[in-house]
Amino acid sequence: MRIMIRIIWFLVLLLNMNEASSQLDRIEPPFWWSGMQRPTLEILFYGNDIAAYQPSSEDIKIKKVDRTTNPNYLFVTVETAQQPTTSSVFTFSKENAPDITVTYEFRERREGSAARKGFDASDLIYLIMPDRFANGDPSGDSHPEMQENADRSQQGGRHGGDLRGIIDHLDYIENLGATAIWSTPMCEDNDSQGSYHGYAQSDVYRIDPRIGTNEEYLELSNGLHQRGMKLIMDYVTNHWGLEHWMIKDMPDEDWVHNFSEYRQTNHRMTTQLDPYASERDLKDCIEGWFVPSMPDLNQTHPKMLTYLIQNALWWIEYANLDGLRVDTYSYNNRETISQWTKAIMDEYSSFNIVGEIWMHHQAQIAFWQKNSKIGALQNYNSYLPSIMDFTLHDAIIEVFDEQEPQWNSGMVQVYENFVNDFLYPDTHNIMVFAENHDTRRINEIYPDIADYKIIMSLIATIRGIPQVYYGSEIGMRGRKSQGDGDIRRDFPGGWPEDELNAFEISGRDEIQNQYYDFSARLFNWRKKSEVIHRGEMTHYTPEENVYVYFRSLADQTVMVVLNPNKDSRELDPERFHESIEKYTKGLDLISEEVIDLNEKFLIEGKTAYILELK
Repeated sequence: MRIMIRIIWFLVLLLNMNEASSQLDRIEPPFWWSGMQRPTLEILFYGNDIAAYQPSSEDIKIKKVDRTTNPNYLFVTVETAQQPTTSSVFTFSKENAPDITVTYEFRERREGSAARKGFDASDLIYLIMPDRFANGDPSGDSHPEMQENADRSQQGGRHGGDLRGIIDHLDYIENLGATAIWSTPMCEDNDSQGSYHGYAQSDVYRIDPRIGTNEEYLELSNGLHQRGMKLIMDYVTNHWGLEHWMIKDMPDEDWVHNFSEYRQTNHRMTTQLDPYASERDLKDCIEGWFVPSMPDLNQTHPKMLTYLIQNALWWIEYANLDGLRVDTYSYNNRETISQWTKAIMDEYSSFNIVGEIWMHHQAQIAFWQKNSKIGALQNYNSYLPSIMDFTLHDAIIEVFDEQEPQWNSGMVQVYENFVNDFLYPDTHNIMVFAENHDTRRINEIYPDIADYKIIMSLIATIRGIPQVYYGSEIGMRGRKSQGDGDIRRDFPGGWPEDELNAFEISGRDEIQNQYYDFSARLFNWRKKSEVIHRGEMTHYTPEENVYVYFRSLADQTVMVVLNPNKDSRELDPERFHESIEKYTKGLDLISEEVIDLNEKFLIEGKTAYILELK
């Protein structure tokens, strides 16, 4: 009988243990690191009625315990200044209920982690949409936990590209001359349709299982670092997807911005700066939802802001990231996004973050860069190191098809873009680009490879950090008017069933190889060209629609001549004497032609010269 009682007691205890273990469904962050500069860590414990329990620990000091209106959440803030290097045990107690015991792991940081150096002007960034780049593991195209399956016949559907596909083609990207990869979001996006782009995330601590695993993302990072390359994560602070587990069971009603009825953002980001803006317009901009499937996050909720800060720090530390690109940066509440940015930069002082500021005036973009004098006029500092040069992009998509440029059209629009550089606190830390995954494809706008060569010559030699979009280096096209899916076409050769493989010389046709050969030559030259990375710039007002500028550093000078006209133009070097100085010859990077700088010379129509002066 005594043995039977013991067996029954054991079974009851085991049942209670199982009930206790099932009490917690999630713990976020899932683990943390010793030695972080941030003095506290707020751990989210989620489970049925967990707020009814009281947490305690003998291993780590609990500073604060917060509960929300939802009893399934418990936020426990611990002091991490002297936390263990291995683990801490938390016990959750409730009267007339078995205790819940949880071991929380602390890991040791990589050596020099806090001093990591982010991407900078020495880099050339290759932008990839992973679902459309390469399918390295077709077995993962669909997943039982995910709603949407792969179907390449659907332009706006999932096509199956994944992390393995990127990892398998790192040699291609490196040989092209890129030094960093920015990928659109890879965290789980469980929308029932259109989930391929990743911007409606449903779990921000998990790589989407159709793309791969967290471990494969770390493998990508390691593979890049072994090549001396960098990894930039696309981070979204403004919104999640409706399928996010916290949206389905929110901690508080004001976890996201709510209205009596659905209200979309008015996209008027200028209201953030406008001294005359109505409160209604400003509220609609920063609190309106981007689309009906993307709830707008309320960063003024202190738990939300802390959650986003810790999540970003977690990914930087876990995946050994070299930078973040922040989506829709200027849609966020400007005070809270500056706190988020500062928290990350305080932890990693040499890190880099570039914000998407899709605005159309240099003063409005410059407002958002760290230590902006324009921002200071409103007592504001974003702490954002880098911004995106959308005004240069605006000029590029217009100027190269000007048939008869006037006083204020043609290449002068590019020139005028740089005239306004005095507005920026740090012109070397500006991302320059001709296109990205949201814009029109430049090879669709300008189908002549000669235009592509001029545009890439500009992007690769001007001040800032160049970014190129996957596939443009082989002439890929796409019509924005046909939907975003068309500007995000599959890279040919990325799928086992593809007839042609553009990752290989033999798989590219003659025109594709012309695009690739030019791009690789230009980008690999830039990789080694310190005068382009750090050199000062002098430019000259365009004459006859020809734009000339110089980059100079110590005893190195590069002269760039861009002639988008159909006809040739004659240049007199005497006009540029102050920049040419003692130099007598210029060696063109692409043609290897030697230009005599002692006499006038012709530059053919639709041609760019990148002259290393001798």
